[in-house]
Parts: sequence; C-alpha cells; structure tokens
Amino acid sequence: MSEAPAQPLSGGVWRKPCVNIGILGLGVVGSGTLQLLQNNQAEIEHRIGLPIRVKRIAVRDVNKPRAVDVDRALLTTDASEILDDPDIDIVCELIGGIDPAKGFVMRAMRAGKQVVTANKEMLAKEGEGLMREASERGLDFQFEGSVGGGIPIVQPMKNALSGNQIREVLGIINGTTNYILTKMTHEHADFDEVLREAQEKGYAEQDPTSDVGGFDAQYKIAILSSIAFSSPIRINDVYVEGITRIQKRDIAAAGELGYVIKLVGVSKRIGADQLQVRVHPALLKHSHPLASTNGVYNAVLVKGDSVGDVMFYGRGAGAGPTGSAVVGDIIDTCRNLRLGATGRVPSASMVKRTIQPIEEVLTRHYLRMHVLDRPRVLASIAGVLGDHNISIESVVQKETHSDQAEIVWITHNCPGRSISAALAAVRSLQGVVSIENWIRVEE
Repeated sequence: MSEAPAQPLSGGVWRKPCVNIGILGLGVVGSGTLQLLQNNQAEIEHRIGLPIRVKRIAVRDVNKPRAVDVDRALLTTDASEILDDPDIDIVCELIGGIDPAKGFVMRAMRAGKQVVTANKEMLAKEGEGLMREASERGLDFQFEGSVGGGIPIVQPMKNALSGNQIREVLGIINGTTNYILTKMTHEHADFDEVLREAQEKGYAEQDPTSDVGGFDAQYKIAILSSIAFSSPIRINDVYVEGITRIQKRDIAAAGELGYVIKLVGVSKRIGADQLQVRVHPALLKHSHPLASTNGVYNAVLVKGDSVGDVMFYGRGAGAGPTGSAVVGDIIDTCRNLRLGATGRVPSASMVKRTIQPIEEVLTRHYLRMHVLDRPRVLASIAGVLGDHNISIESVVQKETHSDQAEIVWITHNCPGRSISAALAAVRSLQGVVSIENWIRVEE
C-alpha cells in the first residue's frame, strides 16, 4: 500500500508522516480487511486526515495462496516483527481463538500499541482483563467485527446509545443457524439434510459444533451484554442451548400457531443488580421484529429507556462484512491517534451484576408430545401442569397414528424449573408415549 502525502493538521498532535498498521492473520477476515484498505485507500485517508500504511502482516505460511493480492515482502511468520516494532501504531489481531491471540494482544498493549480485533472467543472469555489493560494504559481496544459481521452494533451501543439505560438486547447473531432454520422452515427439510447443504456451500464448518451448539452466539451475546450493562460477563454463566433438537415437525407446528423458530441471544436487566443472559431456540410471533430475519442475515434489537426499540440488520459474517467492521475500527483509532484522544471511550466494564439462573427465568413455553388417543389423557397432563402452577394459553391435538395423537401446548409465563419438574411428572403418566420437544417462547 503506497504512502499518501501527509495532510496538515488543524489543532492535532500527530507528528509522524503516517499511521503504520500491523496485521496478525490473513485468513477470511484479514483478507477482507486488507482488500478494503487497498480498494478504498484514498477515501479512507481523506476521512482520517492522515496517510495509513500496512507495514507488516504475520501469517503461518508465507507461500499459501491468498484471497487478496499482497506484496510478499510484507509477509512474515514472526509476529515479533509487528509486536516489537516501535514504528507500528495499530495492531489488528485477526487470528481468532485464545492462544496465541491473547498473548499477542497483551504484548501489543504493553508496548503502547492500539489494538483492533474481531476475535469473539477471546473477548467473551478473556475480554475483562484485556479491557482493563487498555483502559489503564489509555489505549484504544476496538472490536466491532467481533459481533454481527458488518452490522454496526458495538460502536452505536458504546456511543450513540450511551445516554440510555439499556433494558434488553435480543438478537439473531449466528448466520449458520439462521440459514439452517430458514431452510427448514421454507423447504420443510430435516436438520441433518440442511446442515450438509450448509457445509457444502461454506455457510457451516465441517465441525459445526460452535454454530449449531450455540457457542458462537453465546460469545456474542456475552460481548453485547458487557457493553449494554457495563458489567463483566463470565461466559460460563451464560446459558447456551443449540438447535440440534429442532425437528421439522416443531417448525411446522410453530407455523400453524403463528410462530417461527429462531436461535436467539437474549440479555435483559432484571432489577438493579441482576441480568438475564442466555442463548437458545425460541418461538417468535410472525409479527415480531426479528421473525423475518432469514438466511445468513443477523439482526439485533436494542431496547433503551429513552430511544425505545432500535434494530440493526445486515450480513453477520464473511470477508467483506467483517472486514468493513475492522476497517471502521481502524479509521476511528487513527482519528483518535491524530488528535491524541486514544482511550477516550473506556472499554473496561465496571459494575458487577449476577446472572439469573436459567431455572428462574420466566418465559412462555412450547411443549410437543405424543400420547395414546384415549379418554382423560389430555386432562391428566393438564392436571400435572396445573399442579406445578403452569397455566395453559393454548392447546392443539392432532392424530398421528390410529391409536396416537400429538398434543402441542403453549403455556403462560412460568419459570424453567417448573416446566422441568412438570415434564418429569408427565413422562410417568399412563398414556404418554413421548415428550418430543420443549422450546421457550419469547415475547
């Protein structure tokens, strides 16, 4: 990337001829970032008021074919050439995972370098310590690309919405699972069939556990919660449930009742000192703002006490969208460097709050079971639910075989522990063949 001539500063403090950037990792996100810096260099530098230069890129294999044209002279297998170079001002960590990424980021900060990352796992598991380090050193630690791909969500929550008391964050924040559930809904297909197709198209990894198990979304809702509520979130406190139990019959039954099934990340303020932070499949009414988010798209709904409902929507992953978020962070950091204002929006979370156990969370519930088609079976099930203080909003019965019926229940709000206890009792009833599924219903 060629150097542009330095622009005169009006009241700024930057004295170097350009801002030097080091990139760790040139995979999907790294390639998208570099491509955007190359394609839009003139516009980016105009918006910053300074030239920028990618000085060094650390990779595992300098001979590997790349998705972006890159000067081979920029490549190195030694991250120290970036981390220990006093001339590099911004380090972009785009490796992913915890090790060695965390060590590299900490080392960069201790060398006084600004850091931009898209590493959701590192932020979710180790973010509190990294944020504290950056704040104590007055450094920028930017991570827009870690949640929602190209959707601007982190910066708006840290800046434009910061005057609000956030009440709730609700999002579809994993494109792979949303693609799978969308295909199951529209094509009446089985989970395994759609997963194979998603893998063939590159929407799902060959080991899809992080996505279909809900862990990718777990990382992201933890990050969003820490920003929304200025509170450190321990990843092990975030309840997670994936989509592997969802059957096409559940999707059909939900549709007949006016719902779609989505994997959602939910974060809510419960009183002054407690939060709900959870990831699981949920039934959403067709009229819900997130219900029409389909395919690989993501959407996040933020509820503030003053602004009301604000929704962010767009592509949740990929080289271009995530690279766009990373470059946006680079631009913001360069502006702060230019004016000597790094660390002006502290990243450190401050107020410790407890996470409400999932057993105590109040929601409505969808229950689907197979029973023998005999008198008083439905009444006996309803009696058990009533014994556990669970009231019924609706119930639908359909014949499945000559001697069996399917019953679908939607309950009113009740805690998860009540449903668990009730279903354990229902399983022992004569006439109950199987409990096929149990899914929460979000308002």
